[in-house]
Amino acid sequence: MALPLSQLPSEMIREVRSRKWLAFLLFAIISFAVLGAGFVWPYKYHSQVVIFVDDRNIIRPLMEGSAVTTEISERTSVVREMLWSRDVMSKVARDEEIFGQNARELRNEALERRVDMLRSNMNVRPRGDSYFSIGYTSESPMKAFRIAQRLGQLFISENSASKRKESRNAYDFIDKQVKNYEAILAEVEQKLKKFLSENVDGTEGEANARMAKLRRDLELAQLERSELVARADSLESELQKVEPMLSQGRTADAYSRRIREKEIQLDDLRLRYHDTYPDIIALKEQIAELKRQRSRAAQSGTLDQIPTEGDQLVNPLYQDISSEVAKTRADIRTQESRINSLQSLIAEQEKRMERIQENKAQYSELTRDMEVNEQIYNDLLKRREKARVSMHLDIEGQGLNFRINETAQYPRKPSGPQFHLFASAGLILGALAPFGLAAGVLQIDPRVRARKQLEDGIGLPVLAEIPQVRTPFEKRTDRWLTISVSVCAVLVVAAYGVVVGAALMGVI
Repeated sequence: MALPLSQLPSEMIREVRSRKWLAFLLFAIISFAVLGAGFVWPYKYHSQVVIFVDDRNIIRPLMEGSAVTTEISERTSVVREMLWSRDVMSKVARDEEIFGQNARELRNEALERRVDMLRSNMNVRPRGDSYFSIGYTSESPMKAFRIAQRLGQLFISENSASKRKESRNAYDFIDKQVKNYEAILAEVEQKLKKFLSENVDGTEGEANARMAKLRRDLELAQLERSELVARADSLESELQKVEPMLSQGRTADAYSRRIREKEIQLDDLRLRYHDTYPDIIALKEQIAELKRQRSRAAQSGTLDQIPTEGDQLVNPLYQDISSEVAKTRADIRTQESRINSLQSLIAEQEKRMERIQENKAQYSELTRDMEVNEQIYNDLLKRREKARVSMHLDIEGQGLNFRINETAQYPRKPSGPQFHLFASAGLILGALAPFGLAAGVLQIDPRVRARKQLEDGIGLPVLAEIPQVRTPFEKRTDRWLTISVSVCAVLVVAAYGVVVGAALMGVI
């Protein structure tokens, strides 16, 4: 059954009073043990360098977009990793100003032990947004000062060299890629040039336009052939109605027949030509001349009322219609030849379009490679110029810089707990130790020490409680014991004070 917390203070005091000598011995042992720890505790001296991160100089806004200044993210971890590198640690471990003239002769295990020592005592801590510190802790104030100073110097120099190397490597890499893409572009351009020289069929749009024109010409030729065939049939039907031969006479009917024939020819020509056509003008003059001849013959009385036999003449109308039929047939054959030629051209154009479709995929691939490589090449050119400017910025110490804001100071006082703190803590811990031990014993002691423990354990109320009764002898004995323990405690405290005072004055 656990002791109630409300009863714990009184029971602790009772336990300490019942074991006064044990409490006194515990007080003396703990006090002098803590004081002895203060004597043997190694003092550590700490020195540090404060670094300022200069990322707001005037170069940064001026070169925005034209150059990339070197950025550092998670500065503390980056600085720690840089300083923890073996190269930096080896330089510090072999520094003769810090470790003496034999420092450069360190090899293998001795060098490794010193490097491990340097790493374990070095620390890097952030100090605001733009500052961080590089510190070193050592039992020797001179070593702490010199090592912290050397670490700050090495970080500045190594960081500058690292930035210059990084910028140079970036420029060299981008420049190499630019040259590679120049060769790739030249190769793609040569392939495209060779492809265009070998495939002269033109583009798909040109082929479609050419095909559409050929089909229109074919349709027009077929339409003209149909018109010519219809005209030839019409002329042949007219030709069958005209007499091939005429009897020459001077009757009125003869004049009238010739005038009608001329008028028929005139009407036929007017269907195809304008009135300004030479044949139409000539026919008009012939008709007018025939009409004048008929009028003069009628006035002179030389017209025969009855036709007389005369010379047989070829009918001019028959000749004209025959010649028109022959001409129309020739035009029909011409159109048929033209139609055949157009059909051959269309078939050839269809083959050409097939070749264009076959070459379209290859042409698209070549042009796509050309465009993609050209875009990458142009982008790399811009990046190379930015890298060039960035490289010059880092070489000249512009952009993101680290500057020592506060140099390492020689540590005058040790860091960490000092002797006076151990002296004060010894008395306090010695006085609290008996009560702490009593509290621990009470928590594990199974005996019943309070009424509430019994009531909670058996579930019944306690009706009466018998107090502890001491005899006069027991009281006198307890009083003498208390006085003896108190005198011893005063003597121990006095001795403790003498030892502390002697240590603080430098006697011991």
